[in-house]
Amino acid sequence: MRLGNQLEKLREEQKLSQEEAAKQVGVSVQHIHKWENNKSYPDIQHLLKLSDIYETTIDEFIKKDATLQNRLNIEEEEKEDDDEPFHPGFYIGIGIMFLGTFLSLIIGNLTIMMVTNIAGMLITCFYKNILKLLKDVKKDFYEQG
Repeated sequence: MRLGNQLEKLREEQKLSQEEAAKQVGVSVQHIHKWENNKSYPDIQHLLKLSDIYETTIDEFIKKDATLQNRLNIEEEEKEDDDEPFHPGFYIGIGIMFLGTFLSLIIGNLTIMMVTNIAGMLITCFYKNILKLLKDVKKDFYEQG
C-alpha cells in the first residue's frame, strides 16, 4: 500500500478533515492533498507528527510503501557518495584526457586532444551532477509506473 493511501485511510479513521490534519501537522492543505494522492512525500519531521496524530509508527509507514523505501535508499546512496574525496568521475575524466593526448600524438591530430580534454574535464567536474540527473530520471520513471 502506498504511503498516500495509508495517510488518507488513517486520517479518515481519526475522523479528521484534510484541513484539520494540515493544521495539526503545521502545513497547508495542499501538502496533505499531495501526500494522500502520492504526488509527493512528507519529510521526516512531518512523518513524525503524522505518526503521533494517527497513533502509528513511522516504521509502519515505511514498511508498507516500497516506493518510499526505494527513495530513502537512493538518498542514502547519495549521502555515501558525497563522502568520497575522489569519485569515479575524476578518474574517468583524467583517463579520457590521457587517452586523447596519447591518440593525438600517435595520429598527429590536435583536434582529438582538444575534444577529449574538454570531454574529460566536463566529466571530472560534473560527474556527480550527471549521476544525480540520471537517478532523478530513474526515480521519476519508477514513481510514474
